Amino acid sequence: MCDTYVYYFLGPENAAGENRLSKWPATLDAIRGKGEAVMESQIVVDDTELDDSGYFIAHVGYDSYAVNDLSAQMWSLEVRAASRDIEALKLNDTTEGKDKYMLRLESRELRSQARNLKSRRSELLAHGHATPSETGDSVHHGESLTTT
Repeated sequence: MCDTYVYYFLGPENAAGENRLSKWPATLDAIRGKGEAVMESQIVVDDTELDDSGYFIAHVGYDSYAVNDLSAQMWSLEVRAASRDIEALKLNDTTEGKDKYMLRLESRELRSQARNLKSRRSELLAHGHATPSETGDSVHHGESLTTT
C-alpha cells in the first residue's frame, strides 16, 4: 500500500507545432524527458495501479475525457480504500488499535470521496456529456473492490 502521485503532461509537438496533452497520467519519473507535467492535474493513486513504465493503467469505457477522468479517480479511491481495509485486518485490536482505527477512518474518507465523484459523473452522464460503453456503467468491466 503506497500512494503515488501521477500527472497528465504536455508531450511532443503535434503536426501543427503545438504541445499535446497526454492521454494517460504518469509519475514524474516516467514523464522526465517526455514532456512537462501539468501540476494542477495531480491525482493520487495506489502504486499497484501503475504499469512498469510508471503510467496509470486504469482504463474506463466512456467517450468523454471528463467522465473517464472521474471514473479513473473513483477506481483509484476504491483501490486505496481496499488497500487500507486489508492492512487494518492484519492488525491486532489490542496492540495496534490506534493504527487500525486510522486505517479504517482513511478508508471511509476515501470511499466518501469516491461517492462524491460518482455523483459528479452521474450528473455528466445525465446531461449527455458521455454515454456508457457496452461494458456498462462501471470501471474495469464491472470489477469491484468493495469490502465488507
